[in-house]
Amino acid sequence: MIKHFNVLICSLLFINIVACQQVAPDLTDTLFETYDRYRETSLQKRRIKHSDLQPLIRQSGENPMFDVHQVGRSIEGRALYLISLGTGDTDVFLWSQMHGDEPTATQAIFDILNFFKGQDFGKEKKEILSRLRIHFLPMLNPDGAEVYQRRNTLGIDINRDALRLQSPEGQTLKRVRDSLEADFGFNLHDQSTYYNAERTSKPATISYLAPAYNYEKDINQGRGNAMRIIVYMNKIIQKYAPGQVGRYNDDFEPRAFGDNIQKWGTSTILIESGGFPGDKEKQFIRKLNYVSILSALNAIAKEDYDDIPLSDYERIPENDRKLFDLKLENLRYPLLGNEYILDLGIHRQEIDRKGHQDFWYKSSVADQGDLSTYYGYQTLNAEGYKVVGAKVYPKTLSGLAEAEKLDMKALLRDGVAYLRLNRLPEDRDSSPLPVHLVPQDFKVPPLRLNVGGNPTFFLEKDGGLAYAVINGFLIDLTKGHSDGGNALIFR
Repeated sequence: MIKHFNVLICSLLFINIVACQQVAPDLTDTLFETYDRYRETSLQKRRIKHSDLQPLIRQSGENPMFDVHQVGRSIEGRALYLISLGTGDTDVFLWSQMHGDEPTATQAIFDILNFFKGQDFGKEKKEILSRLRIHFLPMLNPDGAEVYQRRNTLGIDINRDALRLQSPEGQTLKRVRDSLEADFGFNLHDQSTYYNAERTSKPATISYLAPAYNYEKDINQGRGNAMRIIVYMNKIIQKYAPGQVGRYNDDFEPRAFGDNIQKWGTSTILIESGGFPGDKEKQFIRKLNYVSILSALNAIAKEDYDDIPLSDYERIPENDRKLFDLKLENLRYPLLGNEYILDLGIHRQEIDRKGHQDFWYKSSVADQGDLSTYYGYQTLNAEGYKVVGAKVYPKTLSGLAEAEKLDMKALLRDGVAYLRLNRLPEDRDSSPLPVHLVPQDFKVPPLRLNVGGNPTFFLEKDGGLAYAVINGFLIDLTKGHSDGGNALIFR
């Protein structure tokens, strides 16, 4: 009886252990679920500046866990810092924002630093930091970040300065890479939101590349390891953005830092943050960077990537660029006495406000015709809808205050998209109303859809207006619903 009881207890314990193993979340899931504990709340929007990072870098320097050193200066004299931690023999080097308008991963770096400062994940952190020495260079192009532009003050693309090393920023990156002789390198960027995963309507939310180190695109041990880490990270992203990963073409670019750092012996992983529906400030994509990079560091520490087949890298869909912000399909378009059927693809360009802290949208027609192989973040099948021109309100108003008293929904339902003002607001870049503000001598241009033109018109069906398109943003006139854009001020 006692023997049978012991067998029963052991069996129950075994079943319980197996059950716990089956339901226990892996590190990636736990990182995702606990992200808000470590998110650096002082960084909320993409247009971060060098000055925004300085208090965070100082805090790291005051923590004995980190070694913080100034390793260079930008052309305009802004300090470049390297933040290092860990005691392991494997060096991992992560650099971000060599393009000033690509800050998503920069924010994620400070989330990752908060993770290492925190009290949780003790076992995982001990394993990572005992096996790795991790180095972060969080903003390589602070002058570009100051004005939210890709290039540095010299006007060059730092990522094409690996051979001549004309810029102090490029010289710093080369010097740091050579001093570390890092085993792994993470080259962190943002890409256009108009990239999609090949032959799908899904945005390439994250794209990867293991850069080639020669024209032949040979795969040595170092590049192979980069490919394996990318496959590992791709599987992680698929959990949270399924089908939304792309892979860059790996043609060798002899001037590029990524290609050369691969050539110099560092297994280099390019990560590009693209678009995600509704994520205007890329804060969800920032979270994906945090989760996938930390998971990759854990895999590198544990050497969990060795058995990943290289063939899985080629299975990641290639990047394509066939996304519009708004796609209108099968429009009826009257022109010179005839009617045509065409598709319209619209892009919304971000225009920085003064101070480069925020932006407004100026939209344009990116393409028109047969766009059946293209996709939209928002798509309307406009079959049966005819394009009609917008009207200007018949009365000239004194200024914005008088305009704000009008019933905007009624104006739009009447086909009005322009308000003439005697005095345009000088303190605004864009219209705070869902209609354009124009000077008193403005005349409505004749309806003509053309690539590069501003998309402002109405869609009519069965004799009534159903939709307004104002500066490339779609408004459902039956609901008064807009997808959150702005109209323009014509000066």
